[in-house]
Amino acid sequence: MKIMRKSILLAGLILLSVSMSAQWKPAGDKIKTAWGENLDPNNVLPEYPRPAMERTEWKNLNGLWDFSLLPIHQNEPAAYDEKILVPFPVESALSGLQKAVSENQEMWYKRTFTVPSSWKNKHIILHFGAVEWKTEVFVNDVRIGCHTGGYTPFSFDITPFLKSGEQKLTVKVWDPTEKYFQPRGKQESIPHDIIYTSVSGIWQTVWIEPVSEKHIASLKTLPNADKNTVAITVNTENTVPYDYVEINITDGGKTVATAKAVVTETLELKIPDAKLWSPDSPFLYGMEVSLFSRGKLTDRVTSYCALRKISTRRDKNGIVRLQLNNRDLFQFGTLDQGWWPDGLYTAPSDEALAYDIVKTKDFGYNMIRKHLKVEPARWYYHCDRLGILVWQDMPSGSNHWDETRSHFIDSRVQQPASAAQANYFKEWKEIIDFLYSYPSIVMWVTFNEGWGQFKTGEMAAWTKAYDDSRLLNAASGGNFYHEGDVLDLHNYPEPRMFLYDANKPTVLGEYGGIGYAIEGHLWQPDKNFGYVDYKSSKEITDKYIEYTEILKSLKGFSAAVYTQTTDVEGEVNGLLTYDRKKIKFDEAAVRKANQDVINEMVK
Repeated sequence: MKIMRKSILLAGLILLSVSMSAQWKPAGDKIKTAWGENLDPNNVLPEYPRPAMERTEWKNLNGLWDFSLLPIHQNEPAAYDEKILVPFPVESALSGLQKAVSENQEMWYKRTFTVPSSWKNKHIILHFGAVEWKTEVFVNDVRIGCHTGGYTPFSFDITPFLKSGEQKLTVKVWDPTEKYFQPRGKQESIPHDIIYTSVSGIWQTVWIEPVSEKHIASLKTLPNADKNTVAITVNTENTVPYDYVEINITDGGKTVATAKAVVTETLELKIPDAKLWSPDSPFLYGMEVSLFSRGKLTDRVTSYCALRKISTRRDKNGIVRLQLNNRDLFQFGTLDQGWWPDGLYTAPSDEALAYDIVKTKDFGYNMIRKHLKVEPARWYYHCDRLGILVWQDMPSGSNHWDETRSHFIDSRVQQPASAAQANYFKEWKEIIDFLYSYPSIVMWVTFNEGWGQFKTGEMAAWTKAYDDSRLLNAASGGNFYHEGDVLDLHNYPEPRMFLYDANKPTVLGEYGGIGYAIEGHLWQPDKNFGYVDYKSSKEITDKYIEYTEILKSLKGFSAAVYTQTTDVEGEVNGLLTYDRKKIKFDEAAVRKANQDVINEMVK
């Protein structure tokens, strides 16, 4: 009888899998990555979404959801008319829809789920990796909360709203893109030139996990490579002052540091014979954090940490240099926009998410500038474990803020400037809170090329005060002020130094953009853009090496960012094609040229 029941269950699962596959296929005729072409709709992004604070039990809610796109201010539809593959944005091919969304529409999502019986008497936390932009969440028809912001995770304790058996989860999202003031990076409803397809709705993993009533909510780690210590703040829920945490830091499974403290205290752990983290040696210590109440374990998570220091120093020639772990290091990287032809903001797999980082390392770079986008937590984990420095941009808001006149000059944006600025600060704080503990991030970039730039001094002062453990790039290629830790110039196509700051590192935040359109790997057949255009891999490789020779002659630079990692929509100036199927440059030649730059620029 047991064998028969198992056979029936297996047959049912097979039928369900076949049914889901039959209900979904990629939409449209745009190019796709190999990962997208081989995507299994029954197993979408199955990896644990938050490797910097991991629990053993969780349930992935990705997959096919019911979906309807309705005019704003409507009630939930009585019947949903489409299926969408979560977590791919509505406009993407992998969503199965590839639909445009206007500011006069709202997205409605619905699915059901069950809570495993083994989670009885636990609190159930519902997590969203990221949703673009305003999200309202309903569980069993009860509105449990709202979140605004398109780039950070948020969660709700849904325990009081659960019932026996099947649970109903409904999500309503509004995303006006450029018709409102929210930070949006390079999204626009009508893409053009270097502005890309808008991204709306759920675009990162949705998941649930069980926790005890008293549980760990978040971790904040702060390394001090000079003292060989790591300060760790454990934020908890529903605890009292006599509850305490225990932290164990490990190297290869062996405990090297341990400490206990009540939940209100920050712990500082000394690591003997410390191993420092760098791109050449990305060593990560394991970390286990346990929460106790009256001596009883109530929660435990695993994490990791690293020791590294980012700073500046004037060298023997009087040039202020960037340093890593108290050594001069020329930071050389790519402008990485994190777009995918089939998933837009959402990589089709975890392997794909890591691929661009791997290739950046293969090309001999030691840094990535994450441009006007915030990635899922797993991307930063891959940067940490693979070893790459990250400059993290704040996604820009309105491109039409005029700082000199202190008002918006675009009639599409009808909101008061004060509301836009307050929201920008809110979302920036949430982004820093989200990313604070990732050691790979060494620089914050608050504004890019004057896009939405406002109150630069106030924004710089706030950011530096909120996190003084990293460097601050107050205006990358934008309206320059005596703010932040670097002077950042942009110049296309060749490197050029047209300003210099003797009191801080001068960096080349963007240059290059060498274009090469490869037929069969283009987002669009014509109107493809590069700052300079060539017809072969040899031509673009030769030009790239020519630019590195110019760069080496500009000894005053302490870092440089080449545009860009991959082609993106109409831009064909990537090291790789947009579908990641072709490496456009001679990889070995570029790697050698890049290593020569890194080695020679700090001599």
